[in-house]
Amino acid sequence: MKNEEKEHLMILERSRSGVHRAIFGRATVIALLVAIQAVFMIMIFDVFSKNVPYVFGGHMVFALMITLVIINRPGNPQMQLPWVIITLISPIVGGLLYLFVETHPGQRILEKRLEALYKETEKYIQQDEGVLERLEKEDVGTANMARYIRRHGNHFVYENTEAVFFPLGEYKFQAMLEELEKAEHYIFLEYFIVEKGEMWSRILEILKRKIDEGVEVRMMYDGTCAFNYLPYNYPKEMEKIGIKCKMFSPIRPVLSTHYNNRDHRKILVIDGKVGFTGGVNIGDEYINRKEKYGHWKDTAVMLKGDAVEGLTQMFLQMWNVTERKENYEQYLPGVKEKKSKDLGFVLPFGDSPFDAELIGETVYRDILDRAEKYVHIMTPYLIIDDLMVASLTYAAKRGVDVKLILPHIPDKKTPFALARGHYRQLLKAGVKIYEYTPGFVHAKIFVSDDKKAVVGTINLDYRSLYLHFECGAFFYQAPVVYDVEADYQKTLEQCEEIKLGDGKKWPLSQRIVGKLLKVLAPLM
Repeated sequence: MKNEEKEHLMILERSRSGVHRAIFGRATVIALLVAIQAVFMIMIFDVFSKNVPYVFGGHMVFALMITLVIINRPGNPQMQLPWVIITLISPIVGGLLYLFVETHPGQRILEKRLEALYKETEKYIQQDEGVLERLEKEDVGTANMARYIRRHGNHFVYENTEAVFFPLGEYKFQAMLEELEKAEHYIFLEYFIVEKGEMWSRILEILKRKIDEGVEVRMMYDGTCAFNYLPYNYPKEMEKIGIKCKMFSPIRPVLSTHYNNRDHRKILVIDGKVGFTGGVNIGDEYINRKEKYGHWKDTAVMLKGDAVEGLTQMFLQMWNVTERKENYEQYLPGVKEKKSKDLGFVLPFGDSPFDAELIGETVYRDILDRAEKYVHIMTPYLIIDDLMVASLTYAAKRGVDVKLILPHIPDKKTPFALARGHYRQLLKAGVKIYEYTPGFVHAKIFVSDDKKAVVGTINLDYRSLYLHFECGAFFYQAPVVYDVEADYQKTLEQCEEIKLGDGKKWPLSQRIVGKLLKVLAPLM
């Protein structure tokens, strides 16, 4: 294909994506509802002009009542503030929409189903108390964090696990192909995005062969893929070749709030022996076979050993949201194989939007709040609340070397403007910020003090921290921590450091958007 034709196809693809975002985006829906209310109010004023004061007064009383309901509900005030603003501007739309979101039965049903699944899997795997005791001897604070995750997330800390870090998606892809070829019993795939292309074609080729060999293959991807990446009936196509396949929360023309809670996880489990997670989806841009926003910097990790059990548990929980029967004994507990000593501790964990615990944010803030020397972070987005800002700035102010690497070429302009809107406050506190000049950073990593690291799917934005299903692997005193930090230092060499006065050089429109939309960021 000629370069000119490729360019036309890329423009068409971006246009389609933009149209979908415009049609199905929350901002568009809210704007449409506000316009409908405006027309409705004009009609009321025209018909009941003599009673305008009463109509207007009732309007304001309703707004005040809903506002009091919002601010008195438990939760992060910054998540509540946009609802207050929308309600005060447009009481009927804002108030009724808020009540719908908070009382929608579909969300409650899903919440109860997940609670039941956590209890079901809890029967099959338990924390090895000896591992937790050994972790406590090394670091009481980290052991306490592990207890918190166990109590509120049903995830456990493991030893006897080898970990391999991949500094680019193409390295993970090569390892995936090699490990898939070794599968003998089952393959579980759970990805936010699966897109047709070279990456998926090569994986699918292996999966077809493995099915012929009698290997069980299950595949789950997020329902938003039906917009841009896969046909809506793709699960049926996969079923025809023997792959058990489903979309998580398929998008249907039915008004519901659970569509806001996407499955953002990336998990691959093979025979309970090998597991992958990290930022890399299944799509050619993630392995730099297709260029969208310059060079794509992503990371992932492969686990071999006891901790793979944690990834298997998370997959089975999500898979069985829509199932009623599962043979857990076939997959849990996981395969136990003795590994070499001194591999440290590994804690695979998930985060759900349907409980009161912000496990992902708590893990990140625990690292920041207890760091002694450094915390180095890579994230594609920086749309954070005051609690995260406080942890970042407090660490920097007490002398910890806090560094952030973010994209220089963004995939979305609005989140990029919002991210840069945080720069000044962080820089003034001593946080160092860098932008990856070759292109886009999609990696989600924390590494601290040559002791701790997290590699997973959790961005530093409201959607990941509050609204999506996420996962990650926390490492303590594991050799892989040094590999994560070594890659961080290598990546810094390709970055531009942002200085306090650099914001003046950025487009005025970007600076205005960053300030104006900050208050609405939790709803974006």
